[in-house]
Amino acid sequence: MNDTAMPIETAGSRAGREETGQTTQAFRESEWKLRNLTLAGLSWPATDGARHDIPIIMLHGWLDNSLTFVKLAPELAHLGPVYALDFAGHGHSGHRPEGQSYLLMDYVADVAELIERYFQETPDGRVRLVGHSLGGIVGALYAAAFPERVRDLVMIDSLGALSRPVSETIPQLTKAIKKRIAGSGRQVVYPDIATAAKAREGGLSPLSPEAALTLIPRNMKPQDGGYVWQTDPRLRHPSPLMMTEDQVLASLAAIETRVLFVRADQGLLSYRKDLDKRADAITNLQIANVPGGHHCHLDGETSPVLTAIRQFLENE
Repeated sequence: MNDTAMPIETAGSRAGREETGQTTQAFRESEWKLRNLTLAGLSWPATDGARHDIPIIMLHGWLDNSLTFVKLAPELAHLGPVYALDFAGHGHSGHRPEGQSYLLMDYVADVAELIERYFQETPDGRVRLVGHSLGGIVGALYAAAFPERVRDLVMIDSLGALSRPVSETIPQLTKAIKKRIAGSGRQVVYPDIATAAKAREGGLSPLSPEAALTLIPRNMKPQDGGYVWQTDPRLRHPSPLMMTEDQVLASLAAIETRVLFVRADQGLLSYRKDLDKRADAITNLQIANVPGGHHCHLDGETSPVLTAIRQFLENE
């Protein structure tokens, strides 16, 4: 097992190139072998004259993948090397073994193992985390549990874990176990990627056709003359255990590092009126209000998000 500080290039690794504005920056397929599975992702080397060598680790949202950061990552490479992960069960990463669920705290454990194995030798022993949605939740929990390893934390349309009152503990457990026993059912076979992308445009966090076509190919695989989801269907199963609001507040209060909350004016959190206590729990919090929906970092005009993150990371 290779425990070097840099990601392992897969045997079939490829360099890609994405254009954002006037910037054209190559990325590379990478993988990181953990104890029980292998995480995949994309990496962008630091540009010439980068201000720091501090790694920026980017964590995507539920059912997305590392390509969600294809617009932001190249623009942040002037601050240091950038690594965007595919969480377990997503994109090109491995799936959990049979009989396991996708628990929130296991994502945190994956990030902890990744950083300890591959990002131990950083200039000051710390990394920067940029997370969207689920990725912001995971980043916040990791920062709370391992404050000595996080220099800065950015959460995009994310401010702590989903919570449930204690009265829902057993009903939630019952629902999760019933779904685990029932299983996921048959996969839908799409005739082509474009049809699958069209299906992804709707839902809880709608995407434009362009954004859907950016994300979807990495989540698909060929099968039966068409394409099926490569993402693990168990990702859609209910969690057997959710945090209470008091637990969420305690976890946010434990964060010691600088934090930026990027709040989209039409995002999933824009309609919530109960976030003040969460924001107040974080000691060193900055808030940037930006236009756009839940995928404000990928969909539509993304420059306000980029500007907010760059100013936060540059002005320590």
